[in-house]
Amino acid sequence: MLGICLLFVDIVLINNGYCTLAKIDPKSTAIMNLFVGWLSIFINAVSLVQGNYYAAGTGLLFGFTYLFVALNNLLHLDTKPFAVFSTFVAVNAVVFGIIEGITGSTALGITPDIRWGIIWWAWAILWGSTFATDLLGVNLKRFVPILQIIEGVFTAWIPGVMLLLGVW
Repeated sequence: MLGICLLFVDIVLINNGYCTLAKIDPKSTAIMNLFVGWLSIFINAVSLVQGNYYAAGTGLLFGFTYLFVALNNLLHLDTKPFAVFSTFVAVNAVVFGIIEGITGSTALGITPDIRWGIIWWAWAILWGSTFATDLLGVNLKRFVPILQIIEGVFTAWIPGVMLLLGVW
């Protein structure tokens, strides 16, 4: 199920990055964010029912992220609450990167794979950028949308396709 989720995380990241660079009305990105947010919620609800709490917990961070983005864009909400949430997720992403990339977890059945560590740390940077822009007021200009596109390809699309093909 992770491959499916990553495939759609890819397109939402690329879409959000491109639309920001092209100065497209943020309401237009809300549709894809809603689709991917709800897909992620559904997939991770299945994981939750199956008792895979780690997968569900980490995956729901994505679902809530994209639903939060969609609602902020549709309703023109203050982005500070999303920035607080993103900061929480960024900190957790650092921890998950350590577990999945370095230490592993016998209890969770996780064998360390540095590729997952790097992916989680890249996501931590992206989520953390919201802390910098929306809570600290740092103008990162084109950095964030370009990072969204790059991370969409390298942390979501490539691993997602490889997982779907059974070569990861």
